[in-house]
Amino acid sequence: MSLFRDDGVVLRTQKLGEADRIITLLTRNHGRVRAVARGVRRTKSKFGARLEPFSHVDVQFFARGSELIGRGLPLCTQSETIAAYGGGIVTDYARYTAGTAMLETAERFTDHEGEPAVQQYLLLVGGLRTLSRGEHTPGLVLDAFLLRSLAVNGYAPSFGDCAKCGMPGPNRFFSVGAGGSVCVDCRVPGSVVPSPQALDLLGALLTGDWEAADTCEARFVREGNGLVSAYLHWHLERGLRSLRYVEKS
Repeated sequence: MSLFRDDGVVLRTQKLGEADRIITLLTRNHGRVRAVARGVRRTKSKFGARLEPFSHVDVQFFARGSELIGRGLPLCTQSETIAAYGGGIVTDYARYTAGTAMLETAERFTDHEGEPAVQQYLLLVGGLRTLSRGEHTPGLVLDAFLLRSLAVNGYAPSFGDCAKCGMPGPNRFFSVGAGGSVCVDCRVPGSVVPSPQALDLLGALLTGDWEAADTCEARFVREGNGLVSAYLHWHLERGLRSLRYVEKS
């Protein structure tokens, strides 16, 4: 029997029995973890209120054996709130749908339980913090998070230089399968010709240039969002269910 302690973000919850839940978290040191939280669905449980989606928590696990991830699910025996991002998210539809898509993305990019994914964890914490504070349009926060998640998982798109031959940009064509912008010699069937403004926006979101992103016209934001969605779906091989509910700018 072993105790483990870690920081984590609650990704989702599932009912178990009459009063329990299975909590899925993305943790700093152990990656994605599923654990059983006993009695948290009882109305008097203060413990359960801390384990809701969007919550950033300091959590203690009790596991059989010397490893947190083993044959059975560990027990979540204690949690303390680090930041309750849900309070600034769930009351606004645009923030809620964007946040839900962020949680689903983080779970999809951490396929194997127990494998550390520190960069993805830090991206999620930062994204939820920004979203809850309303510092930028929810759709832009989501697209920035999706692009950076793709990048830290090895799928960084190019929005300038050719993704195939490296020809300096700007390049006219864009191919999700080729890795982003491509030159005329490297273009492949299915390539599109996006506006330069949309590509500039996506480059700004990827690098964190919020001054440029916040002043972009709505039509280019919509175009950029379409490119991000297509690129994400290509690399995840199946789409995110939550994206269909996200408000378009």
